Amino acid sequence: MTLEQLRPQISTIISEHTATVDERLLSICEVLESNVPYYNWVGFYFRNGDKEELKLGPYVGAPTDHTIIPFGKGICGQVAVSNQNFVVPDVSAQDNYIACSMTVKAEIVVPIFVNGENIGQIDIDSNTPDPFSEEDERFLEFVCTQVASLL
Repeated sequence: MTLEQLRPQISTIISEHTATVDERLLSICEVLESNVPYYNWVGFYFRNGDKEELKLGPYVGAPTDHTIIPFGKGICGQVAVSNQNFVVPDVSAQDNYIACSMTVKAEIVVPIFVNGENIGQIDIDSNTPDPFSEEDERFLEFVCTQVASLL
């Protein structure tokens, strides 16, 4: 299934008003992880109240010890500060990378904005070297815009 073909599924999940926000976020993670072969860990991080840190939200993939990430630390922490997408084709080449698993080769993080404020992000790890394209970025921006409508 192509990324474009997944867009209607994401919109359908967002509009399932009988499910909680966390249930819908988890469903998005499950759809992405199961339909995109190189999306091996898919999760959401959100600003932890007024603290300068991110807190792990719903995710699919291997368990992680990184449930709290300070702003500026790792790829996710850098996106919390920069407000920019961050595509890492090779995590071993990044000085500020927080290793979640030895199998992870690449990562993409796209921020979620509500009323112009960066309130969180989608984080995707891949066990495939350099798999992410501009198409992934545009698709994940769409996902984040959809998610923002829930929050």
